[in-house]
Amino acid sequence: MGRLVIVSNRVPAVRDRAQPAGGLAVALRDAVQGQECLWFGWSGQQIPDDEGEDRRVSIDTVDNVTYATVDLTKSEYNGFYEGYSNGILWPLCHYRAGLMNYSRQDRHTYHAVNLMFAQKLAPLLKPDDLIWVHDYHLFPLGLALRELGIKCRIGFFLHIPFPPWSLMRALPDAEKLMRALRAYDVMGVQTEDDARNVNEGFSVVGVPAQARVFPIGIDPESFQQQATSGLDNLEVQKLEKSLRGLPLIIGVDRMDYSKGLPERFRAYEVFLRKYPEYRGKVIYLQITPVSRGSVPEYKVLREELDGVVGHINGTYGDFDWVPIRYLTHPVPRELLAPFFRLSRAALVTPLRDGMNLVAKEYVAAQDEEDPGVLILSRFAGAAPEMEDALLVNPHDADEVADALHKSLSMSLSERQARWKRLKPDVWRVTAGSWARSFIMALAEVRSE
Repeated sequence: MGRLVIVSNRVPAVRDRAQPAGGLAVALRDAVQGQECLWFGWSGQQIPDDEGEDRRVSIDTVDNVTYATVDLTKSEYNGFYEGYSNGILWPLCHYRAGLMNYSRQDRHTYHAVNLMFAQKLAPLLKPDDLIWVHDYHLFPLGLALRELGIKCRIGFFLHIPFPPWSLMRALPDAEKLMRALRAYDVMGVQTEDDARNVNEGFSVVGVPAQARVFPIGIDPESFQQQATSGLDNLEVQKLEKSLRGLPLIIGVDRMDYSKGLPERFRAYEVFLRKYPEYRGKVIYLQITPVSRGSVPEYKVLREELDGVVGHINGTYGDFDWVPIRYLTHPVPRELLAPFFRLSRAALVTPLRDGMNLVAKEYVAAQDEEDPGVLILSRFAGAAPEMEDALLVNPHDADEVADALHKSLSMSLSERQARWKRLKPDVWRVTAGSWARSFIMALAEVRSE
């Protein structure tokens, strides 16, 4: 087998290349070890529009991985990244077609950037390379490479959900996009629902069904070790002291409308109203780093969340107790893991998620002698394999409130039993096994 060539919208930042800090870099850490690898994508830098024609590929090698990056012009960033990828495809794939902000110019820029990526990547390729393209930003990249004469095996993995055709057809030129996906030798998605939806779209446009399920996981051993060793961290001890022996409820989500945060906060308010005995007797910490803060929909979401938190804290708080401790800045993984371990319950209630690895991290972080309880949305991709969590409909505030009450009043023996049934799948389907299974499937495809 030749090199593994990874293509993603963003390439790990220089500071994260030796020791990945999160996201795709952590998931692919095992895949790139022990073999020659090329990782290609956007540098994260923007250049003036008039410098686009002269841009070059920047090359940097760390150990066995060569990182090849290109800059985007300001117009490309606006149209490709913010406009089409995150203003159209992201809401559509998360079943929020009403939030699409479609323009033909953004669609044109999206395809133009994919073509530019293909043109910059093609000269770097070798005939026996395995090319693995990641996520919705790069749907048409495989076809662009084929049209440039690239005959390598090319696989594609979608990290987010894929909607049913009844929604997907709301995208102008949806049929063209579906046909472009035929260029990939292996098409991977997170769940059976996603595979069924992709294959439904293929059938509509006359393409043979090819979507396959490759559920992603975490590195549970490493996360468990972080959770245990992190208890000695001064910041973690500061949090534990501030709890004053009260049970901790925790939520960790990027600020995004797919995460169901307004619905979660309102469910927490129902919990406080419905079970007044918990007022002043429980701590809820919600960590929600701001993302895509310049996008109008995200500005509106932040204002809404600020208002809901202010309302709940003002209505139910007291001079010595705040109902919601609300952070909008990131917290390092080395702190999150022990925070999870300290908590009695986790609220992981997205309205729609490809997988949601926070749910798996929460399970991995627990003390088997005194584990916390995972409250998980039925619409997270992780839900089918985590049936021993307390599964809830995030749109039903009373159901989430009742699940919170159940988690806080659950006996130790039931908490232990649920955790023991959740653990095997978290340890069985890992980031490493996910990467190996996809690469193996791609390697087995006959070269054409």
